[in-house]
Amino acid sequence: MSTRINDATTPSRRQVRGIGLPGTILGLGLGGFVDGILLHQILQWHHMLTSTDTDNIGLDYYPADTVHGLEINTLWDGFFHTFTWLSVLIGLGMLHSRVTHSRGRVWASRVLWGWILVGWGVFNLVEGIIDHHILGIHHVRSGEYQTWWDIGFLLLGALLVLGGWLLQHSGKPIDLSADADHPAR
Repeated sequence: MSTRINDATTPSRRQVRGIGLPGTILGLGLGGFVDGILLHQILQWHHMLTSTDTDNIGLDYYPADTVHGLEINTLWDGFFHTFTWLSVLIGLGMLHSRVTHSRGRVWASRVLWGWILVGWGVFNLVEGIIDHHILGIHHVRSGEYQTWWDIGFLLLGALLVLGGWLLQHSGKPIDLSADADHPAR
């Protein structure tokens, strides 16, 4: 008769999920906040629907220099910020549920910050390709050089993904199941 230990709490038996997905989702939301706060609100280069006079899907035009246009753009900026806020909350919730011990080590980790940069870059790439190029509902900065601004936004996204990937890859692996009394070194 063989005795088999099937203790699901044993770290060697437990499947530890990493922080890649939570970090990426967190970065997606934080990258969206940088876009929304810096480009929409502080610099006021664009809002969600400021290029609908030349968009590719036939929306009504909502110029930011009219009251009605600004109201519609502010509404859609609010939907955008709701998405980024929920992304941050989901990323934080997932990260919290996966890290049971040594949370300070995780926040100081190159791995987490690398994944956050990857998420920010993914945000720039997806939002840039869909909103700027496919739908054409807004551009980073409208005008004579808008294509160059949009390409620069995509290049920044690619650099963030690459830099984040390299940063997280250079970090030391984090044992998320390490006992609080005997932290991993």
